[in-house]
Amino acid sequence: HVHLVESGGGLVQPGGSLRLSCAASGFSFSSVAMSWYRQAPGKERERVASISSAGGSRNYADSVKGRFTISRDNAKNTVYLQMNSLKPEDTAVYYCNSGWGYSDYGRLAWGQGTQVTVSS
Repeated sequence: HVHLVESGGGLVQPGGSLRLSCAASGFSFSSVAMSWYRQAPGKERERVASISSAGGSRNYADSVKGRFTISRDNAKNTVYLQMNSLKPEDTAVYYCNSGWGYSDYGRLAWGQGTQVTVSS
């Protein structure tokens, strides 16, 4: 049973920081490239960051590059997203799932996500 649990979201002011966590279970986490996705109201879900299975490669959407950092701890079956210099347009529900390149945009069961709200 695949289970993805996101946490760490909250309300922050513009320019603030937040660290999201995704606890994974039910699959071979260490062999799967993982990504963070977000979806704002009325908008399509978008991938914001990806990390290879061993953590050696990372990719970011242009909108977050330089501000967000994805990392993972395979011993803990957890992937993280450090978000700095947050902007109101970062407001969305953030999800984790598998993801890498054009072939994988989330093939696991989706979790509930965690809400990130950036507002003054």
